[in-house]
Amino acid sequence: MKSLMSSKPVLWFLFLFNLVVAAAAPFVVDGSQGVMTAVGMGVVSLGAGASLLKGRRQGQHAA
Repeated sequence: MKSLMSSKPVLWFLFLFNLVVAAAAPFVVDGSQGVMTAVGMGVVSLGAGASLLKGRRQGQHAA
């Protein structure tokens, strides 16, 4: 499971999908539930983005 979660296609999917949901949630869901959904999805998106950047930096050092 760890190798699946750290693969680039999965990280890109998590980053982009959660970013879109975080941007749309306040407009689709009313009130605090929409805001909290946006925050939660934003955190997941940032985590996936950070993993992508971390993997990119490690790849540059190996080359």
